[in-house]
Amino acid sequence: MAALFCSLGFQYATWASRIPALKDELGLTAAEVGVLLMAAGIGAVISFPLVNPLMTRLGSRRLALLSALGLTLLLFALAVAPNYPVALLVLGVDGVLVGCLNVAMNAQGAALEARFERTTMARLHATFSGGSLLAALLASRMNAMTSSVPAHFAVAAVFLLLLGVYARTGLLTDDESAQESAQESAQNATEKQEEQEKQEKKKRWAMPSGVVLWMCVAMAFGTVTEGAMNDWSTLYMQEVADASHQLAPLGIAVISAMMVLARIFADGWRGRFGDGRVVVIGSALATAGLAFALLGGGVVTALTGFACVGLGIAAVTPCVYVAAARQGSDALALVAAMGTTGLLAGPPLIGFVANASSLVWGLGVVAGAAAVVCLCGTRIRWQDAPRESTVVPQAEAVPGSGTG
Repeated sequence: MAALFCSLGFQYATWASRIPALKDELGLTAAEVGVLLMAAGIGAVISFPLVNPLMTRLGSRRLALLSALGLTLLLFALAVAPNYPVALLVLGVDGVLVGCLNVAMNAQGAALEARFERTTMARLHATFSGGSLLAALLASRMNAMTSSVPAHFAVAAVFLLLLGVYARTGLLTDDESAQESAQESAQNATEKQEEQEKQEKKKRWAMPSGVVLWMCVAMAFGTVTEGAMNDWSTLYMQEVADASHQLAPLGIAVISAMMVLARIFADGWRGRFGDGRVVVIGSALATAGLAFALLGGGVVTALTGFACVGLGIAAVTPCVYVAAARQGSDALALVAAMGTTGLLAGPPLIGFVANASSLVWGLGVVAGAAAVVCLCGTRIRWQDAPRESTVVPQAEAVPGSGTG
């Protein structure tokens, strides 16, 4: 099952790492690159009304495998796209399939936790960043061997097919998933009913809407920071830091590696320091790290700053999702929608700023976004996280990309 999460991160980072090549081949401006990235986010939003009917008709297992296969084929389509409109269409369809795969594989992960009574979702999402890291390393190697995007994507497609075959043997059947869900529902029916009654009695004492608003802002700017760094780091490395074609993809590699580490240890940090400190300190580290990279210049400085961003921002969205879930389903839905808004608005915003001034100023907006998250973290009323031994990791909802 982890192979699905890995494949989503790998597929996304594969085409994102070749944005400079696609920009040159299609003759795009920075603003047009931003719109190209936004197309994937729009596709993910379009997928939302489609996912539930497809899940009912196909089941989570089949939908996940078909979506993964479709994403593999789309790499070839993007590699041979003859013009900008076709590339926009390809990435729009990519976003739709990403949305389908994201929901289906998380449904599988939830069923797995229910079946074996173990918290595994956080580690599953860590493999998403692991897949992004592998893709960045492969891109660096392929750039050293050839400048051909089709050749690179062909090698990546083979790896994705192998991951799909491997994942096929480890997925739960839909009958098993439904059975586990039914058992869990039956066991918790009384508890849920009691909780609902308590919430109805305490509606007048619900958290003020201002608190939820701070969560929404934190989620929106957190996803802007995470998504923009994945989308624009390679171009920054090549055009601003003067990195070679072989070194340019290492920007994504460093960010992904640090996010993997952060997500592996994030539950322990939450149990020891609390969600609030994790968010505030992490976003502050991301702000300072990116500012250091932009002011210092050079490849080493850039990679160092990017590492700070990956380490600091990785645990922000899970913590905000946990806080929103404690406020009820309405708050959680609103916060998730703001996450989608951040993913949609972030890439084109950076592109427009970069087109009007420079990519340095564009990423300066990202540093500002991380600073806003830090401010929001001081305004949210965090509850103390349970100790590490009893933490239940929360699955990230990634409506617009594979930040699994």
